[in-house]
Order: sequence, then structure tokens, then C-alpha cells
Amino acid sequence: MEPDAGGRTASALFAGFRALGLFSNDIPHVVRFSALKRRFYVTTCVGKSFHTYDVQKLSLVAVSNSLPQDICCMAADGKLVFAAYGNVFSAFARNKEVVHTFKGHKAEIHLLQPFGDHIISVDTDSLLIIWHIYSEEEYLQLTFDKSVFKISAILHPSTYLNKILLGSEQGSLQLWNVKSNKLLYTFPGWKVGVTALQQAPAVDVVAVGLMSGQVIIHNIKFDETLMKFRQDWGPITSISFRTDGHPIMAAGSPCGHIGLWDLEDKKFINQMRNAHSTAIAGLTFLHREPLLVTNGADNAIRVWIFDGPVGEGRLLRFRMGHSAPLTKIRYYGQNGQQILSASQDGTLQSFSTVHEKFNKSLGHGLINKKRVKRKGLQNTMSVRLPPITKFAAEETRESDWDGIIACHQGKLSCSTWNYQRSTIGAYFLKPKELKKDDITATAVDITSCGNFAVIGLSSGAVDVYNMQSGMHRGSFGADQAHKGSVRGVAVDGLNQLTITTGSEGLLKFWNFKNKNLIHSMSLDSSPNMMLLHRDSGILGLALDDFSISVLDIETRKIVREFSGHQGQINDMAFSPDGRWLISASMDCCIRTWDLPSGCLIDSFLLDSAPLNVTMSPTGDFLATSHVDHLGIYLWSNISLYSVVSLRPLPTDYVPSVVMLPGTCQTQDVELSEKTIEPSDEMIEYDSPEQLNEQLVTLSLLPESRWKNLLNLDVIKKKNKPKEPPKVPKSAPFFIPTVPGLVPRYAAPEQNNDPQQSKVVNLGILAQKSDFCLKLEEGLVNNKYEAALNLLKELGPSGIETELRSLSPDCGGSVEVMQSFLKMIGMMLNRKRDFELAQAYLALFLKLHLKMLPSEPKLLEEMTQLSSQVEENWIHLQSLFNQSMCILNYIKSALL
Repeated sequence: MEPDAGGRTASALFAGFRALGLFSNDIPHVVRFSALKRRFYVTTCVGKSFHTYDVQKLSLVAVSNSLPQDICCMAADGKLVFAAYGNVFSAFARNKEVVHTFKGHKAEIHLLQPFGDHIISVDTDSLLIIWHIYSEEEYLQLTFDKSVFKISAILHPSTYLNKILLGSEQGSLQLWNVKSNKLLYTFPGWKVGVTALQQAPAVDVVAVGLMSGQVIIHNIKFDETLMKFRQDWGPITSISFRTDGHPIMAAGSPCGHIGLWDLEDKKFINQMRNAHSTAIAGLTFLHREPLLVTNGADNAIRVWIFDGPVGEGRLLRFRMGHSAPLTKIRYYGQNGQQILSASQDGTLQSFSTVHEKFNKSLGHGLINKKRVKRKGLQNTMSVRLPPITKFAAEETRESDWDGIIACHQGKLSCSTWNYQRSTIGAYFLKPKELKKDDITATAVDITSCGNFAVIGLSSGAVDVYNMQSGMHRGSFGADQAHKGSVRGVAVDGLNQLTITTGSEGLLKFWNFKNKNLIHSMSLDSSPNMMLLHRDSGILGLALDDFSISVLDIETRKIVREFSGHQGQINDMAFSPDGRWLISASMDCCIRTWDLPSGCLIDSFLLDSAPLNVTMSPTGDFLATSHVDHLGIYLWSNISLYSVVSLRPLPTDYVPSVVMLPGTCQTQDVELSEKTIEPSDEMIEYDSPEQLNEQLVTLSLLPESRWKNLLNLDVIKKKNKPKEPPKVPKSAPFFIPTVPGLVPRYAAPEQNNDPQQSKVVNLGILAQKSDFCLKLEEGLVNNKYEAALNLLKELGPSGIETELRSLSPDCGGSVEVMQSFLKMIGMMLNRKRDFELAQAYLALFLKLHLKMLPSEPKLLEEMTQLSSQVEENWIHLQSLFNQSMCILNYIKSALL
């Protein structure tokens, strides 16, 4: 992520974390055997990185670091995994980090073949280069004429030292000795392009897959064809042989079917139809095990076991995501660990943000599930429901009845689903009598109690159904709720209000129980979608003019309006506390709006338009899905683990493009660190000593400094020691300090005279304190800050001593006492240190109350102070009374 001109990264709130639901694409997988752990591992490609799974449990073992471009082919030897992207390929160690990079091709690499300490790469221009792996140097280059021999397959025949077999799109094959750089033999072929080459368990025998769907078992030593097989499903995509004692060969096809042949009887013995919904990208029998590993572009890895008498493989374990782009995603439940997603492939699936073993598929929607079970239909395509376009879910009563309601593309009836049983539910909800056939369901919602579903139709009707019985429980409006198509329905958290909006631009509030219209309001533009945050009662409306309106459903008024998107708003999400509204639109931008301040606080661009956005109920992740992408992308909320500035973005702010997160988590930590780096924009707020001159401001001193000044005599009596302190026999371990609140070391006594005089020096007793001197200065220059600061540093006993010493009897004077009263008046005028002024004045009156009436100067000062104190207190008392009345009303009133 590159910082923009403003000095901040593309997103201050969200950092890419990882992708969910990605398992495989159209690149053939690679199977490796670890001699150390004695286990098989399968490596599959997912875009710019690859996953490594343990075949025993199909658990994810490692995720590689991302490459700059999408991987176009893979290969592996005992130690390294090789992945090509564009005209470059890299070697990965420990399934994770790049250790070697090989550059030299000018066209895209499409074949890789490990060859001992060397690696062979072939590009689309039929340039073959042999590299030394560890030095990254070219060993040999072979150039072929594409019009005569365009390389389409490569194989190192077993026991053939330094030799490789090349297959071409023209149909011929060539055997080369790469050490001597000689063409040993040319096989004429079968006049059909070669698509796959595979070594058979027998030496000198190779299986050749052709474009015509034929598999030729050929002896390359004698150039003899041993047997031919054919399947009618198109070109052969991959071939594999069983090595556990059964002479079985498997071949993949573009239709997703797998053919099985018995090599002893030379016959077709079985077929595994619809092993994948797309072409079989790769299939491999594990060495000396009855297990077949397959992968395809349908985003699935499957492990099949051959343990039956017929020889057909049954599905043992699998990892599967969506095979088509997503249509809707939403978090399910309150723990933030499951995401429900619907796809154009017609399935509804649940992905776990914790671990892939908790993923589950709720399957395809079937029009008549009982009929399919009864008749045992193999091909269910004819009875499958169209893709889900919208759904709503509630987990409250999931163990009692269905908790998910979904509407399908072009269908009137809405299906119910059961999350706990992971299957489509018992009911299809639709009105009984309809005049038109082209009416479809356009909006759904389910109540927070899980009892009722609200369905909006394209005809403008809004109906309520019971989720337990599937019965119709009423409709809103006399004939229809809206004149146009219903664009959104929502029910509040207490089942009091139902809010509906239609394409005609009206927003209506209904009583949920009696279905009566409460309020109707017109919008500035036709609404595109609607979202309700039930806890706060805030309603978000995305309009067709690319603006967003936010309403309070209690007052039924628009409280915020946001504009800035340049394309249709596809989805919105509220943060769990209702403070943020996150919107995603076709302009490839995701924006975060702060509702209390009404400002845009975050914005970032993506290279693919976001279709859906949903926020975790715990607030830790934002999940998005995108156009033409099969995965769900998680973004971590940076504000949970770092200080984030939520300053409003300027109107001319241009967001930066952020790459979608990969499937690896470690690299995303680095991204988040980069995100946190530019913290210079964080403004440290220094609170002023007084916000306003009219506001009464308290000091920052602790209560122990002023609260007990009037009770010091009681405290001293309690703390009076029962026996005098004992003099220590030896020198103290700690250096003696002067008593006080601020610790200071005691200066050593310099006593040169061994016989100290016992005559008291009266001059020392008559010496005035610093506080008295500052008060005397205040009479001259009328500045009392220095005296007040000295008093603030003292403890309660020191304050009492200083105030007691102000009287003429204790070394003070009437002028000093007058100066002290003026200091209190200054504090009251400025309305700062309010509680200190009251405490100091109370102690002063307690100590000197008897002599004050006898001094006219002091009496005059006291009269002025009295009026000041009374005025300030009356003002404060009125504010206190007002606040108490409001609090009592809120506590007792029936709202």
C-alpha cells in the first residue's frame, strides 16, 4: 500500500487479513511425499499463492507468500515447490518463502519439470530452458518451431537417464538427451494433439492423452502401441495409475467426469460422473494407496478411496468453496465466527473465520427434495433452484425450526433453510393467489425472535409468514404495500415496527401486529437497498442517485445524508455499536462514515468492485466479496489494537488502491504495521487549564490536599503517638529526607562548635516564610499566582501552619491577612481552583474568626468576598437542581 499525498496509507481503519473459501483453481495440483513425516502432501494453487494440505485429513499445513502475478503452472521435487507466473518462475522452500527466482523466458511459462538438481521450463513459444536450481544459471536452451512442434506436454521417463519426452500440439513426440543435447527419436504420433503424458508403473511404458479423448498406452523403447482407450467427454486433461496392486488407470475430462480402465482386461470398468462441476485440472493416485486426489476449477479438492468391489471410488474427504462468484454474504450468529454466503452456483455455504474444519455446505436448493430422494435422481440439475439473491438469518430458534429465509433469482417462492441440519428447509413461502406469473420475491427479513419472515415482492406486496408452520400471517396494505417493486423490508428488534420501501420512492412504517400504516414519507430518489441496525434503531437507505440517507426510526426523520460514491451502492454494513456505516459501491470504493459526526473517516479503492460487505458482530473483522471472485476477504479492524485518528477526510480526498488480502496471515501483519506507521497525523490534544472564563474550574490536586483541612485537629488526635520515637542506635540505612509532599534530601548539619550554645536565637523565630513574603509582594503588584503555587505544593499540615502564621500574634500582620483575602477573591473572580478557594477560606475563617471583626480593613474584604461566594454558589445550585430534576424524570418517567 502506497501512502498518498496526505501522508496516510490507503486505509486507516482496515488492513487486509486473509481470504476465506479459496481451495483450488484450474492449475493442476502437485502431490509430494515427506520421507521425514511419512505423509503425502497435496499443493494447490489459489491465485498468487498456493496451499499445502496434509492428505490424511486435508488440513491446511502451509500457505505460501504471494507472488506478483497469478500462478500459471506448478511443479515440485523432494525439497522445493516451483511456481511460474508470467515469464518468470520461483522456487519455494518449506512451502512458504521464495529462495530462487529464474528469469530468462520472454513468453509465458506453461510447463515445469523437475530434473534432479535441474529444472526444465517451457514457455508458449516452445523455448525450453534447463536451469541449475541452486546457482540459478542456464544449463541448456532448446528452441522449437511452433508451427512444426509446439510443446504441450513434458515427461521424464522412469530409468531413462538424462532423457525427456516431449509431446506436441501437432501430435508427434520427441525423445531428447539433454546432457548431450541430442534428439534421440521422433515418434510420429497419432495426428492428434498431445494433452497429457504419464509414466506407467511398467518401465518403458508411457500413457499419452490426446485431444480426441483417446488414451494411448505406448512402449517408447520399441515404439509400439500396447492398447488404446477412448472416452467421449473431450480431451484428456490428466492421467494417473494405481500402484497398490490393482492395474487401474484413471483419466480426467473437461466435463468433470473421470474414466477408469482395467489394464489387464483392457476394458472400461467404471466412470465417476460429476466428480467436479468443472474440468478435472489434475488427478493423482497416491503411491501404493487406494486413494485418488483430484482438483478442479470449481474451487474444490477431493480425495476418493477405492475400497468397493466394483472398483468405483467413493468420496472420502474434501475441501470445497464456491465454484461461481458470490451473490450475498452475512455474518451468522453473535460470536463472529461464521459467515453465510450464497453464490451463483446455487449453493448456500458457511465459512468459519477460525478454522477450515468448521466450514460446511448447506447444499443446493432443490424444488422437490422428497422426489429426488424417492427416485434417486443422479442428475439434479433439472430440479435445482436458481441462485440465491438475498437471504436473512436468525439463530434464536435454529434448533427448533428453520432460521434462514432466502429468495431466488426469478422465483416467487422463498425457501427456508436449517443451519443446524445443514440443509434446505421444509417450506417454500409464497402467496396462494396471484394474478400475474412474472412476480418475483425481491426483499426478505426475519424477526429477531426467529418466528416470522417478512417477504417483499416485485408487485409491491409485503407478506408475513410463520417460520415454524410456513403459514401466511397477513399482508401490509389493502392490496399492496407499494405501487412499485419492494426494494427493502426490515423489522425492529421488538416486533413493533415494520419498515418497507419501494421503487416509487416511498418509505413506509407499519404496525407489525395489526398491519396498519403508521407513517409514510417520500425520499429524494428511488431506494436501491435498505439496512436496519436493530440495537440503535438507525436505518440506512442507499438511493439510486448514489447517496445514502440515515433515518432514526423513533422520530422518523432523516438524521444524516452522505454523498460521494460515483457508482451504484451494492451493500452497506453497520458497526456493532452503530457508530460507523460502511458502504461498498461499483466505483470499487469502500467508504466508512462516522454517524455521530456525520463525516467520512475512511475510504479505500480496490482493483475489483465490492459486491457485499458485512461487519463482524464483535467488530474485529470486515468481510467483503467482489465481482468475479470466489473467496470472502477479511479485513482486520485496526482501531481495536492501535490508536487510529478518525479525522474527517477532505472533500477532494483521493483514496489509494489496496490489494485484496491473500490467504496467508503473516504477510498481512506486515501490511498492518505499514498502516500504523504514519502516526504523525495524530494530534496530541493539550487540555487548557480553563475551557472558558465563565466556567467554574476545579484544580487537579487530589482530595487529600484540601478536603480535611477543617478536621486536622481530629486527625492529629487520632494519629498522636502513644510513646515517644526511639533514637536509632546506628546510622540510618536510608538517607534522611525533609518531611513534605515533595521528597527532598536533608542537608547535613554543619556544627563545628563541639559545645553548642543553648541560647535561643529570637531572630530565627521571627523569620517570615516564603508564603508571607509572596503575599506582601502581592499587595504591591496585585499578583498572587506565586503565593498560590506555594500553597498548592504544601500538605494539609503545612497549609494550616502557613495560615496560622498570618496573624500578628504568630509573626504575621493585618496587611498579610488582607493580602490573603485578596488572593481568595482573585481565585473566585477567575473561577479557577474553585474547591481550593473554598477550603482555604474556610480554614482561614476557622483560625482567625475572633480577630476579623476588630480590623476594619479585613472586615471590608470579608464583605466583598461574601457577596462573591454567594453569587457563585447560587449559580452552581441552580445548575445542580436542574440536573437533578432531569435525572429524576428519566428514572421515573414511563418512556
